[in-house]
Amino acid sequence: MAHWDESVDFVVVGSGGGSMCAGLVLRDLGKSVVVLEKTDKVGGSTAMSGGVLWVPNHPLQAAAGVKDSYEQGLAYLEATVGDAGPASSPQRRDAFLRHGPEMISYLLRKGLKIRRCEGWSDYYDEKPGGCARSRSLAMELFDARELGDWNAKLRRGPFDIPIRWPESRQSMLMKRTPEGFLGAMRLGLRMASMKLTGKQLVGMGAAIQGRMLQAALRAGVDIRLESPVQELVEEGGRIVGVVAQVDGRERRIQARDGVLINAGGFARNAEMRREYGPQPSSVDWTNANPGDTGEAIEMAMAHGAAVDLMDQAVWLVTSVTPKGFRAFHVLDLAKPHLIMVDQKGERFANESGSYMENGQRMYARGAVPAWVIMESRHRERYVWAGAMGGKTPEDWITSGYMKRADTIEGLATACGLDPQALRRTVHRFNEFAATGRDLDFKRGERAYDRVFADPTVKPNPCLGALEKGPFYAVQVYPGDVGTFGGLLTDEHARVLTDAGAPIPGLYATGNSTASVVGRCYPGAGASIAASFVFGYIAARHAAGATIN
Repeated sequence: MAHWDESVDFVVVGSGGGSMCAGLVLRDLGKSVVVLEKTDKVGGSTAMSGGVLWVPNHPLQAAAGVKDSYEQGLAYLEATVGDAGPASSPQRRDAFLRHGPEMISYLLRKGLKIRRCEGWSDYYDEKPGGCARSRSLAMELFDARELGDWNAKLRRGPFDIPIRWPESRQSMLMKRTPEGFLGAMRLGLRMASMKLTGKQLVGMGAAIQGRMLQAALRAGVDIRLESPVQELVEEGGRIVGVVAQVDGRERRIQARDGVLINAGGFARNAEMRREYGPQPSSVDWTNANPGDTGEAIEMAMAHGAAVDLMDQAVWLVTSVTPKGFRAFHVLDLAKPHLIMVDQKGERFANESGSYMENGQRMYARGAVPAWVIMESRHRERYVWAGAMGGKTPEDWITSGYMKRADTIEGLATACGLDPQALRRTVHRFNEFAATGRDLDFKRGERAYDRVFADPTVKPNPCLGALEKGPFYAVQVYPGDVGTFGGLLTDEHARVLTDAGAPIPGLYATGNSTASVVGRCYPGAGASIAASFVFGYIAARHAAGATIN
């Protein structure tokens, strides 16, 4: 028998969204739980995210008059995910779809302030079962002062602003539409009010994790920062505890009911990226949280855990500014007067479509890096890399980060592209812009394509000609916000061996696992929702509560 320094019912490795959800459930079931976070901040990738959860048929749909169902959600997953192997087995899809709405109802009963993101459509809404209105949910802005001493320990994202949906869409169009102007004004007034009142409102992922952290602390979840887990302890084929560094000392912590790994993926582990991921790949392109280093996955693998989908990530088309800022361009690429091309000067994707798919297309095309080509109206009207339209930083030009030329041919030469090939691509695209139909990639035909587009541009809000100089180009890469492969788990969130058998006592969720949605990102917040749902399932299964 192992010697233990302390004993609890359940140990959670990592402090992402699924960890907080699991902790809440376990406390409600009368269990003791400790969350061990290796960094000095709580929240994981969830806290740095856009802050939404994608849950088909969630309980707020009916109240909003949205027709949704388990059957529609299943049809959509089958149409978009397809056969992605055991990570997205029929049993796991069923668990996600059945217990997702149940989990949201549970959080609502716990007092979490959750709201629909109307208009943030599924990414492939045209597919069977797709929803053009929204299946995505966010949490209301949160005053982080309510956390007391934990306020300074809450991780924030790269854009720490108190923004709520749909302001994130509207404010990008502040120069273009009345709704955009009003959205930007609301945000500006809110930030001014914060200075006057001392409020510390957080939005997006920080709002989710601020509220979840508060709920977990109130429920008595024991959360320890700077407490890296170094080893899983196995006895008789069962994971029975962990060895961790706590307060600078090694401690052996027994986990009577089990251990849940929710410690992120390996986006910041260069060696694992080289071994498993598509190439070229670089930790310099990622916006994943600092703790996304993969050792928890490797610890489980040492105990026979199987892995899958290790070549996948939540890709985002990304550029690196002269100051080293890793700017992802989801909202920027959706706007008109812009295309993305490979080294041959040819388009290869629907620029306004799913960001994960665009990253996959970059690799499939060998377009790493690729070039974003935009004309004067894009730079005058819209945001790029955080810089407002009409305010291009001079060092972008002088450093070579952004190329500028008076003609398409001159721009191609500056980028090392074939001038005539790029001219042909632009000419063809301009014809599409005039007719409103992209015959190559159908840009603008989905509801999702138009979510972040410019409705003042006709006949297609995603298409705008590239004809008025000067023209601009930026080299872009398949950046990411985390890897999307990892430990293989079953419908109960139990970690599986290569033979498909569960490892007793070991559970996993979040980016530490191979995703239930496989190689596809079906809607905004799919990864966060899966983390929450399977954290919820794992907690109930480990505690012996009924999961039908």
